[in-house]
Amino acid sequence: MLISLFIILAVIALFFTDYVSIGRVPHGQTLEKCKASPNYRGKGFVNLEPARIFTDSGKKQSMLSILWNFIFGSKKGLKPVRPLKAEPLDRDALERAVREKQDKAVWLGHSSYLLIVNGKTILVDPVLFRGSPVSFINRPFKGTSIYRPDDFPAIDYLVYTHDHYDHLDYKAARKLKHKVGKVIAPLGVGSHLEYWGYPSSEIEELDWWNEFAQNGDSSLPVRFVCTPAKHFSGRSFRRNKTLWASFILQTGQKCIFIGGDSGYGKHFKEIGERYRIDWAFIENGQYSGRWAEIHTLPEQLGKVMEDLDASNYITVHHSKFALAQHNWDEPLENEKLAAKESGKNLTVMQIGRLEDLQ
Repeated sequence: MLISLFIILAVIALFFTDYVSIGRVPHGQTLEKCKASPNYRGKGFVNLEPARIFTDSGKKQSMLSILWNFIFGSKKGLKPVRPLKAEPLDRDALERAVREKQDKAVWLGHSSYLLIVNGKTILVDPVLFRGSPVSFINRPFKGTSIYRPDDFPAIDYLVYTHDHYDHLDYKAARKLKHKVGKVIAPLGVGSHLEYWGYPSSEIEELDWWNEFAQNGDSSLPVRFVCTPAKHFSGRSFRRNKTLWASFILQTGQKCIFIGGDSGYGKHFKEIGERYRIDWAFIENGQYSGRWAEIHTLPEQLGKVMEDLDASNYITVHHSKFALAQHNWDEPLENEKLAAKESGKNLTVMQIGRLEDLQ
């Protein structure tokens, strides 16, 4: 019964899917570059530590039961009763921050945020339209989906941490294309973007611990280091053909950790030991005991803060989508408890509000 229903739902979903939005996995020279990575084994990329996608039962049974619960399970508490308040972007304030080289951040909900550091704009994982390949699944919370590409100034660097739909929005990527100077992404993710019209010359793909600075000059004001994460990738049934990552963003004055999605692992402590991090954006939300090794659990959040040893923390991956069976506002309590337990500074962001990164 469950398998038959899954097949029916899959056929219906495929009918409504914009196939271009699925993207394209690496091929040709890009695939050879991926295969040359020490993090590529057999038919795809692997984590530094073993990490199961599903931790409660066999792979096939888990996927079917998770889809069943996602579609037919109880929705009580998963979404806010009333629309959330998201502030419109203040374009004048954003452009003033760029001109005056103010260090600012604005959170757009879930894992999307805009950084302004040292006069440069860095847009991270912008999901502005949908977080799935079909419009009727994984809709954003009411009040949170108010931002469009025209709201942003020119983007110096567009950063993607991995290719999941709730981080790489096809429509947003396509409509932002004319604003973007350079894309920074893990190995293989550029294949999707090239398929959608981005010139390969504008895409910089990095392996873990590789770095990028414009023109190869590491003394320039903005430098990216691709750092590990404990996760997986894929926009269809083909997993781990592209790499997933976190990033260190270094300027003359600040070091910022762009966390992406990650289960708890030894990489957090290694990153914290290598870099003196001023601000860390870390995952907090969409967790479950059913995928406990590829997302950060609430009881691990304080440990992540301790290991990274950053001066300030902002948590993301919440307040826009319901991808797991926890109350939508539970991460807001988790972050406060984690900050108290770890003794770390926490900034609680309001969606759309421009915050100082002092």
